[in-house]
Amino acid sequence: MEVSVLLTLPTTSSGLEFLKSSPATQEWATDGSASSPRRKIARLDTDSDIASSSSRSRSKTLKGPITIRVIPDESGASPASPLVEDVAQGRVYTSPKGLTGESGAGQDEAIQRRTKMHSDLAHPIERPSHPHLVHVRVDLLCMPFLDREMATTLLKILLDAEEEPVEWIALLVKFCEWFETQVALLTSLLTYYDQVYVVKHSPNVLSIHDEAYGVFDRILKNPQLAKRLQDSLSFWLYWERDNHEPHEYRETIPKLIKHLTTHNQLAAFEQFYVDNTQSYYKKESEKKAKDLSDDPLQFFKDAQARIQEEGARSEAVLPVGSWSRVRQVVEASLLDHRAEWLAKSTLGSFMASKDLKTLGDMYTLFSRINDLKPLEKAYQEYFQKNVEQVVKDSNKDEEMVQRLLDLKSLADNALSTSFLVAPLTPPSASTSAVPERRPDQAFAYALNTAFTLGFRARRNKPAEMIAKHLHLLLRMGQGTLSHAEYQGLLDDALALYRFSEDKDVFRTFYHRLLAKRLLVGKSASDDVEAEMLKKLKEKYDPEFGMGEDMFKDLTLSKEMMKDYHTRQEKASLANKLNAVILQQSAWPFSATKQQVDLPADMQKELSRYTDFYKAKHSGRVLNWDHALGTASLKARFKAGIKELSVSLYQAVVLLLFNEKEEIPFKDIKELIRMEDDELRRTLQSLACGKKKVLRKVPAGRDVEDDDVFRFNADFDDPHARVHINSIQAKVSAEETQKTNEYIEGDRKIFLDAAIVRIMKSKKEMTYEKLKAATIDAVKNHFVPTVDAIKKRIDGLVSQEYMRRSEEDKNLFFYIA
Repeated sequence: MEVSVLLTLPTTSSGLEFLKSSPATQEWATDGSASSPRRKIARLDTDSDIASSSSRSRSKTLKGPITIRVIPDESGASPASPLVEDVAQGRVYTSPKGLTGESGAGQDEAIQRRTKMHSDLAHPIERPSHPHLVHVRVDLLCMPFLDREMATTLLKILLDAEEEPVEWIALLVKFCEWFETQVALLTSLLTYYDQVYVVKHSPNVLSIHDEAYGVFDRILKNPQLAKRLQDSLSFWLYWERDNHEPHEYRETIPKLIKHLTTHNQLAAFEQFYVDNTQSYYKKESEKKAKDLSDDPLQFFKDAQARIQEEGARSEAVLPVGSWSRVRQVVEASLLDHRAEWLAKSTLGSFMASKDLKTLGDMYTLFSRINDLKPLEKAYQEYFQKNVEQVVKDSNKDEEMVQRLLDLKSLADNALSTSFLVAPLTPPSASTSAVPERRPDQAFAYALNTAFTLGFRARRNKPAEMIAKHLHLLLRMGQGTLSHAEYQGLLDDALALYRFSEDKDVFRTFYHRLLAKRLLVGKSASDDVEAEMLKKLKEKYDPEFGMGEDMFKDLTLSKEMMKDYHTRQEKASLANKLNAVILQQSAWPFSATKQQVDLPADMQKELSRYTDFYKAKHSGRVLNWDHALGTASLKARFKAGIKELSVSLYQAVVLLLFNEKEEIPFKDIKELIRMEDDELRRTLQSLACGKKKVLRKVPAGRDVEDDDVFRFNADFDDPHARVHINSIQAKVSAEETQKTNEYIEGDRKIFLDAAIVRIMKSKKEMTYEKLKAATIDAVKNHFVPTVDAIKKRIDGLVSQEYMRRSEEDKNLFFYIA
């Protein structure tokens, strides 16, 4: 049976002429005398009400309830049967229930055999002229046809409509609402048909709902209608995107989507919406990329605004499931093939202005379009370039570490603020805490690479300056800082050390400066020094364990001096002596070749202590090194007596002025026989620094051979104890040069040992393999250059530790 037939019943029928009704109510008679209360009846259509009112006068009175039945063909009767014909035409039959009479009762039983759904009207009715069966035709819809002919009619109405594009969508929505309302009414009326007949004859027979919706779906799938709908949607989308505001008919779109979902057309709509969005924003991206080629930051901000605008539109009109898909298309269309240009052009400005929020937005967008590599590369290149500039700036070597720390701090802030990813494992269902985001490891590796490659721009120097920076921090001490803040400063400097490949340079300078601090007494805290050594040994370099032997020597020396002082008289000058005995293997100093003539009483006390030590440790040799010795002197100035804390070299020079008030440079040099450079540096510290206890004639920064020095009786200082021996704590250029020369010599020995060890194990190797093996063997200490390795191989060949093959110059053999 076609549902369209049921939907197109006639507007009027003579079968219910006996019902006396008004547009809203119907009066029912009982035995022609009494009347029951007025009751509401269903209104099918105002036309049917008006038309049916004309036949009321011909009605007759009939007692008993009435049953309305829809009779499907279950008897197998031929289509020629009048009853089957009536059912096939969708006619509705009414029959009085409980009426007596021969033919009426038999007919009623036949009807009851064909259907079980009935609606009892519990009031007497006027009996029609046909006592056994009343034939009723009722129109349920206003439209004349809804089969193929009706589909054509409706389609023509929609296509010929003259409404504007968005208003036409509203018209289509009204048609959908009308149709769905009428189908719902019909389905409710013919429930028995769906529940019994359709179920029994499935799948050959469709339900009322499916049959009706199938007809309407053919309308929606019409190419012309689909084209007009797409054009109308395009007009709406373009209008909103061009004007950056909602259209006045925007509320129609969610209604349209609701109806399209009902008719299984949502997928096609969503695909069209996505394609339209992709096309629009690709064109806009190309246009703005040209217009804003000199202003990539503005391009990115415009793209952000567009993404937010499109997201708001999606939330306003689209189903939740479509939001993410539209957002992905918008982001990809705007930013595809633009990531490299944007990252390279804007990252520098983000860092300069410290705009980490916008940088984080860029990271988030690039991650959603799966194109983070350009941003990662720009991040690495930016910091590598800046690190190289800092490292190469030899005029600001003293500021190198602090500038590197500032760069590292900026890079870390960007890493922990802008480049964050969600955790790999989601939080457990039992907790409501927001999962903590963590820095992107790819960007962390990029940061390490940037600093490591940047340090290579000037070999050795970064490691040296990091060691000197730590030296200053450990001399300065905690001060007003909290323990955590002070440790943070030390840890930040050590973090830079990780990027250096010249581990041996840092280790050598750190050991030498540590020795200076301990011996000169310039370390702020022995506990902090010990803690630093432990940290360096456990986390950075096991060879820092040699620093532990330094503290052991200091402890033993204190015990030795305590024993020595207990053997002296209280008034003896020996009680003022404090000698430190060092193991040569534990301290980064070689036996000194430089000698200086000490005052006689000083030399006498040193000789006495030497005898005491040898008496306790026979067979040991003591070599006195005065370069790191200190002394305390009392000096009388016009302003009063001051205690001067000076180096031993400074003390030797100052004690000369007890005999004379003015001494030429040449005479000083002859009297104490100090090395020339060391003497000039010592006199500079006394006569040319901030605290001038001597006067140089003529005045100037440099010490010349003809200069004359005088005791400055006018010297004054607000403190009773005046420190002038800062020259010992500082690292001179000559000392730095000597340390670097020592490191280079040590590297040659290290390379020779590594090459010989490798060749002894392998017996023969090609040059490339030997070079790679050598680099791998010494990488924990330093990374040698290719030229350095080549020179050491040639040196070992000349020393006959190995030989080169005569047939293949790149092949080497070990010589036992």
